[in-house]
Amino acid sequence: MKKTVIWIASVIGMGAVMALVFDTFTKTNEVRTINVGGECLTSAPKDRTAITLRVTTLDKNAALSMKMATEKMATITNYLKTIDAKMQTTEFNSYEKTEWDHNAQKSVNLGTETRIAVEVSAKDPAIIEDVLNKYAGMEDVFTENFRMFTSAETLKPALEKCLGAAVEDARARANALVATNGLKAGKLLSVSYDNVSYNERPYANYRVMGAKMASTEAAMDTGGSIVGKDTEITVNVSATFEIK
Repeated sequence: MKKTVIWIASVIGMGAVMALVFDTFTKTNEVRTINVGGECLTSAPKDRTAITLRVTTLDKNAALSMKMATEKMATITNYLKTIDAKMQTTEFNSYEKTEWDHNAQKSVNLGTETRIAVEVSAKDPAIIEDVLNKYAGMEDVFTENFRMFTSAETLKPALEKCLGAAVEDARARANALVATNGLKAGKLLSVSYDNVSYNERPYANYRVMGAKMASTEAAMDTGGSIVGKDTEITVNVSATFEIK
């Protein structure tokens, strides 16, 4: 019986010591952290010029309306394949078109309208200007949305660099906050992207009029070439640092 009591007491004593050691370990290894936001503002050049070519046909016969539109667009795309440009179909739609007759006070069926649109883009603005001059004013062909933009290939490295700068901005803010206590931000524990945005404005935006173009902004230089302002990139992050 005496040995049993001694064994129980030993186990309890050992448990108390282990609890004390564990408590000390937890307190000494407690990580103090600080969470701050970081921001980066940068820009990337607009490296592609684009225009949308839209074919619109109207006929009482639905099949004929679609046939006329597809044949005309096929002629256009065959030409586009011969130049250094990318193209992508952005619209293919055929529907019954109606118009309100004020005299008869009823809706009148005008026939079937077919719309096919393709966006054409190129690195060289002169190529797109040539496309514009070739098709502007052509029957059933409309040129629209003449613009400059930044390609994904150009945006990607600018964005990655800006993300790193946003994290460094967060570290600088963390250091400023804890410096009064003689501390500094240490290891980066976590980071999340709060916001990534692209501001395409202001940029060269053109109204297409016949075979000429009129800029809504002063985006033409004296040499007559197209000049677009850079795409603005904003990155916001939330970062957690260990306090040292």
